[in-house]
Amino acid sequence: MGSIKNVTDASFDADVLKSDKPVIVDFWAEWCGPCRQVAPILEEIAGEQAEKLTVVKLNVDENPTTASNYGVLQIPTLNVYKNGEVVKQIIGAKPKAMLLRELEGII
Repeated sequence: MGSIKNVTDASFDADVLKSDKPVIVDFWAEWCGPCRQVAPILEEIAGEQAEKLTVVKLNVDENPTTASNYGVLQIPTLNVYKNGEVVKQIIGAKPKAMLLRELEGII
């Protein structure tokens, strides 16, 4: 069963950019309603796709450097990283079926 790990500005390089499988980074904040809506969907995807994909969360209030470096201006923003590069960006809360469609070809 996959679980969602919290990453920080300090751990981002090791946890995301150097990962041997694709990583979805959920850029979120505690006060963000849509972020709370998408969280259980990401938990499900993390569990179902644990073999092919890693799902992590980065709190933008606590880790502004990484969010700024990747031009994250709205949350929730889901960036998909593969081999250290952003290969997909999904902005806003989406239903599970739509997120899985967006991830086709990546997982």
